[in-house]
Amino acid sequence: MPDAPGGGGAAGRRPDRAVWTRVDGIQGASLDLLNARIGRRHYAPHAHDEFAIGVCVDGLETMRYRGERLYSAAGSIVVIEPGEAHTGGPADQGGFAYLCLYPTAELVAAASGWDGGLPHFREPIVGDPDLAGRLRLAHRSLRLADDPLEGENRLLEVLGAIVRRHAVRVPPGGSAPRGASGIARAVAARLSDEIVGPPTLAEVAADLGLSRYQLLRAFRDSMGMPPYAWLAQHRVARARTLLDAGHRPAEAASLVGFADQAHLTRWFRRVLGVTPGAYRNSVQDRVRRRPAS
Repeated sequence: MPDAPGGGGAAGRRPDRAVWTRVDGIQGASLDLLNARIGRRHYAPHAHDEFAIGVCVDGLETMRYRGERLYSAAGSIVVIEPGEAHTGGPADQGGFAYLCLYPTAELVAAASGWDGGLPHFREPIVGDPDLAGRLRLAHRSLRLADDPLEGENRLLEVLGAIVRRHAVRVPPGGSAPRGASGIARAVAARLSDEIVGPPTLAEVAADLGLSRYQLLRAFRDSMGMPPYAWLAQHRVARARTLLDAGHRPAEAASLVGFADQAHLTRWFRRVLGVTPGAYRNSVQDRVRRRPAS
C-alpha cells in the first residue's frame, strides 16, 4: 500500500524498513506478507494483481486512491483492490508502520462464503477495531509459522469477516463501477505483450484510432498513472516473479526490459520499498511450510 523517496528525514527518525515474507500452502497457493515502517519514502503509483489488505499499527499514512487523498491512522484497515493504482507514504514527520497481506481475488471471494460474485469495497479505509486486531493476529501467526493450521484458519476467518461486513458483491461477469475503460485495458494489454520492446504512444494511438492526447487522458483517468509508469511497475511485477524463480537481479532486469540492474533497482524500491537483491534473499531464506489440510 505503499513518487520516489522524499527529502531528508528529521533528526532521530528511524530508517525505512520493509520486510517481505512468503507463506506457502494457503489454499494450494502462496501468500505474501509485508511488515514495514516508513519514515520518509513515498511509494510511486502502482497496482497489485492481488488484493492488498493491511492495518496501520502506528502513525498516520496518506495515499492517493481512486482520485482522492486518503488518510489512515493506527488501527485502520486499508483495502486496495486488484488492479487499482495507488500511492502511499507518511502523512507527517512521525512516519507510520503497517502490516499487509496480499491474497488473490479468488481467495478473498472463497473466504467470504458467497455463492458466486466478487467483493467490491466502496470505501478503502475501514474503521473496525475488532477486525484490525484479528488481522494483526493472523499476520503474526502466518509470519511466525509456529502452527500453520492456526495461521490459515485465522486468515480465512478475518478475510471472510472483512468481506461480509464491509464489501458488496459484484455479480459474475460484472465489474465494479470504477472499472478501467476499454481504452486503458487495450493499452495495458499491448504494453504487457510487448514488455521488452514496447510500442510508441503514436503507434498504439493510431491502432486504436485515437490521438496521443486522447490515449494519455483515458489511460491516466482509468489507471491513475501514465502508460510509462504503468509499464515500469508491471515490469517490476514480472521481475519479482523471475527473482522468485531464482534469477539474479541483472538477469531479471534484462528479461523484463529495464535498461540495466540499476534501472530495475530504482523502480523496485519505488514500488516495493526494497532492493531486488534484498527481496530475492528474503524469499530464498524463508522457511517453507507444509500445506495445511
